[in-house]
Amino acid sequence: MSLLTRVTRDGITPEITRPDAARLIEGDPVHTTWSVEERGSIYSGLWQSTRGKWRTSYTEWEYVYIHSGHSVLTDENGTVTHLRAGDSYIIKPGFKGTWEVLETTLKDYVIIG
Repeated sequence: MSLLTRVTRDGITPEITRPDAARLIEGDPVHTTWSVEERGSIYSGLWQSTRGKWRTSYTEWEYVYIHSGHSVLTDENGTVTHLRAGDSYIIKPGFKGTWEVLETTLKDYVIIG
């Protein structure tokens, strides 16, 4: 067993989902997830979404690195954060607000739940 895993979409069958209708604000975003590692409460891989906007509420810790696209996170107090290619962020448990994809966005993610 290798102790190194490449984070890639190659050879992984993606999971296709959409936001729950009760959370959807705008559009018909399609989420594509390539899960690279799921071990206990740690999840990592790649996630892509097409245009749209939905409500989000984090109960876990997530690290993201944006490969391409443009998304906007707006917290419940109205603070706006633009996510663009090359950006990396940590989203902490308790974040509530909206996620809006303005241009199809591809990100790496590591979630600790």
